[in-house]
Amino acid sequence: MGAIIKYTSETGVHLIEILFWRQALSIPILLAWIWLTAHSFAVLATKRPGAHVRRGIVGLLGMFGNFGGVVLLPLAEATTMSFTAPLWAVILSVVFLKDNVGIWRWSAVICGFVGVLIIAQPGSGTIPLFGAAVALSGAFLVAVISLQLADLGRTERPQTIVFYFALITAPICALGLPFVSQGLSLQQMLLLLAIGVIGTIGQLLLTASLRYGQVASVIVMDYSALFWATLYGWFVFDALPGVWTWIGAPLIVVAGIMITWREHVLSRRAIAERLQATGT
Repeated sequence: MGAIIKYTSETGVHLIEILFWRQALSIPILLAWIWLTAHSFAVLATKRPGAHVRRGIVGLLGMFGNFGGVVLLPLAEATTMSFTAPLWAVILSVVFLKDNVGIWRWSAVICGFVGVLIIAQPGSGTIPLFGAAVALSGAFLVAVISLQLADLGRTERPQTIVFYFALITAPICALGLPFVSQGLSLQQMLLLLAIGVIGTIGQLLLTASLRYGQVASVIVMDYSALFWATLYGWFVFDALPGVWTWIGAPLIVVAGIMITWREHVLSRRAIAERLQATGT
């Protein structure tokens, strides 16, 4: 999806229009999916519209950051910056959840941001700093969204969360269309259709992976996106990552894996302590 977003932007389609069609097209796809799997739209009932609105607003800002990073940066670099989301999540857990973060996770955070500095090379002009800032802001907002999803997930079904996200954000994006839309060619319409379909399928697959697989395993597999971003960047845009990206990206990936591994260990330890306390 990232590769198609970047290509579509280069044909002259504005980011707001890309965001609109990404969200608007997912609504009928999700409705069809819900009907085929649940045979009822009752799963869309919610008692927390306010939480969905807040998630929608933050999620839309996050999409601006993530999509904007893809448009402004080479594909591999934009993907690498998105991997800083776990680093931001650790910082947010300390600030808002008052989590006790030990040496392992703090070391991972430092390692990850050293990787960011290596890739960005501030002052060198290696990559656009504005693009890096946009991509990093998107990753930060993904970390914020993860807290919102954890809260919504206590009472809402995954498909309900995804549906209301699209339902809330598509009309917001539509408000900007009169100012940016210049008429679409057949090629651009097909590209936007591909973004909507692939993005929705990706969301459904991620939801399914989190349902059937362990979170730690799913998150680690997400780093395979860097391989695909590099491949698409090479074949579609004739661009390979620079030498500093090859040095900095592994640091960010290792940092994310360290955080995931440590949280997995702490989660298992907490479960064992609860079982021991209850005598089971």
